[in-house]
Amino acid sequence: MDNATTRERILAALQSIAPETDARAIRPDRPLREQIELDSLDWLTLAERVGEVLGVDLRHVRLGPAATLDDWQRAADRALDRRAGATAGEARAGGADGRARPLASSVARLVDGRRVRLRPVVAADAPLLAAFVRGLSPESRYRRFMASLRELPAAKLKSLTAIDPARHVALAATPGGRGQRAWIGVARCVADAKGEGCEFALTVADDWQHTGLAGVLMRALMAEARARGFRRMQGEVLAVNRPMLALARQLGFVPLGPAEAGVLRLGRDL
Repeated sequence: MDNATTRERILAALQSIAPETDARAIRPDRPLREQIELDSLDWLTLAERVGEVLGVDLRHVRLGPAATLDDWQRAADRALDRRAGATAGEARAGGADGRARPLASSVARLVDGRRVRLRPVVAADAPLLAAFVRGLSPESRYRRFMASLRELPAAKLKSLTAIDPARHVALAATPGGRGQRAWIGVARCVADAKGEGCEFALTVADDWQHTGLAGVLMRALMAEARARGFRRMQGEVLAVNRPMLALARQLGFVPLGPAEAGVLRLGRDL
């Protein structure tokens, strides 16, 4: 892919987030956020959109608020070079099968600079999940389970931690420091009846809401879902849960119909 094509696709991703953007007026050597109104979630979404249109992973690329269009182009070019090198290496080893490999664990940086670790949920995590749900505010528990509860029944804990990797993806987030085990967020998706789509759910601890963690978890979940071969993702969100609705909109989810009983069903192709 030549430099002009890469630049055009970055600008197309930018305009999908900020439709009012005049690409011709952007100075490539000046910080983008001085020229276009982009909040912190837009900035994270831009990395995802650019990665999608170029077929690379930019989720962990460090591009601060002062990054320019030239900086984005250089980051994209490096990611494209790494992808080309990895593909060539797999072909030489005879191991390329054309499918993305799901991440075992990763470290992500939030917009305030803090690091969090994302890892798959395992059966031994039932006590951690129970403590996480117990520590949520009543409002946060209701938004997740759409019911008034404080404790998850044992059967529910088992079903949420005994993961069938062919049908169920679950990621837990913990603070980035060593020895940190308590959960601060969890995202999951489960295959639908046909096995082509999946249903998502997301919960973030009250003290970690409005930090960008929800977006980090959802982006990681969507990447894992794509790697497992899911083609669509859907989910139900309370109509009064405005932060989650705003995040879903930023991630490309759209309503699949009018709200029913105060619940909106959202979806997007992967």
